[in-house]
Amino acid sequence: MFGKIAQDEIFAKQEELIDLAKKIWENPEMSFQEVKASQWIAEFLEKEGFAVERAYAGVPTALRAVWGSGKPVIGFLGEYDALSALSQKVSTQREAVVEGAPGHGCQHNLMTPACIGAALGLKKEMEEKGLSGTIVVYGCPAEEVLTGKVFMARGGAFRELDLAFSWHGGPSCGMTTLGTVTTALNSAKFHFKGVTSHAAADPQNGRSALDAVQLMNMGCEFLREHVTDDVRIHYAFTDVPSSPNVVPGKASVWYFCRALSREAVEDAYARIVRVAEGAAHMTDTQLEVEFTGGCYEMLNNKVLFELCNQVVKDVVPTVWSQEDIDFAKALNEQSPIYQKMIDSGKIKAGTQLEENLVFDMNETLVSGGGSTDVADVQHICPTMMLTTPSSCIGAPGHSWQNAACAGHSIGMKGMLYGARVMAVAALKAVEDPSIIQAAKAEFEEKTAGHPYVCPIPEEVPVP
Repeated sequence: MFGKIAQDEIFAKQEELIDLAKKIWENPEMSFQEVKASQWIAEFLEKEGFAVERAYAGVPTALRAVWGSGKPVIGFLGEYDALSALSQKVSTQREAVVEGAPGHGCQHNLMTPACIGAALGLKKEMEEKGLSGTIVVYGCPAEEVLTGKVFMARGGAFRELDLAFSWHGGPSCGMTTLGTVTTALNSAKFHFKGVTSHAAADPQNGRSALDAVQLMNMGCEFLREHVTDDVRIHYAFTDVPSSPNVVPGKASVWYFCRALSREAVEDAYARIVRVAEGAAHMTDTQLEVEFTGGCYEMLNNKVLFELCNQVVKDVVPTVWSQEDIDFAKALNEQSPIYQKMIDSGKIKAGTQLEENLVFDMNETLVSGGGSTDVADVQHICPTMMLTTPSSCIGAPGHSWQNAACAGHSIGMKGMLYGARVMAVAALKAVEDPSIIQAAKAEFEEKTAGHPYVCPIPEEVPVP
């Protein structure tokens, strides 16, 4: 079995990795506030012989941990931020640990332990075989607001790498289709400032910031008719008045603009800004644009997909217990999409958990709709993003079912399987330099004439 030493090491360390994942799950922290998680991860990696740099690249809860020397340089991208209002017990019912508190509904508590497991497995086999190379584990905060890795990239991260691996848990092996992409994104808050007055007795002297927001939103509704099909525009009010008899002097709205390329996002976003400026002129209000971040679209690498396809047969598979299956079944019975998946033929009736990783090499472009800052790393170096089953198959994205599984053995088993896949794939690349050469050649061909430019300007501060 190729990679046996690496996999045996992951099995040897599995209880410690599970303990770390549970500790992060029990202490969910929101984006850029992951103080405990980053500290525990740094201490874990230092104990395992890695040199750790905290507050890396100017981001307080980011870290960089390094072992080894020379080429190749292999990176692993961990994440650990939680989602708001998804506090959840390890239960088959919706039960918050603390009502309204955050929780790991995207299973980020599993991601860095998976990367650490892969790094430890790779490190062990490199030591025993006398292989040269450098392993870098990045602790990446704030993926849920799509800017953690982007701020890190602005600070110089990831450019040292020859290859990078990212793992994500989920109900199935989504994001393993070669043609699947996520969207590029820009995020900004539009703050309008007007003049307050009595809405009945003195309306002529008022300048309504709320009118400006409403006009901006209406303008963007008309804009939807004149952008390409891949563009998505959505918004939410963040600062609105509460009294109808006062002309509101302040109002704000938060916009996301997505598309399948940075170029399309930048074009659509510039038009959104002009719509906001027009709304300010029409209402005689002042406009402040607070750009909060952006990210790239996914850039898949066929060489790395083929690499993972080759090594899967050497990876010890996940074995679900009857308790795992029963737990997943109870969750699936409450899923709004489970029966639809059966009816559409996506899964067979009675399937509760997907078995193991199978890559789909179909290159037909399919938009995942969402976004991830892993894509920024994919535009800096060849990067493989894969998922392995770690939740009941009917779990919706960002759901309490995902959070329940993230603290259950289902999540832990998926995490460890992901670690084994990444470790064996990385080992194969270390032992066969032609894989790295081919991945880089593909990367250079796809990015020719389009070098990475960080979407977040220097003047935008890290939150």
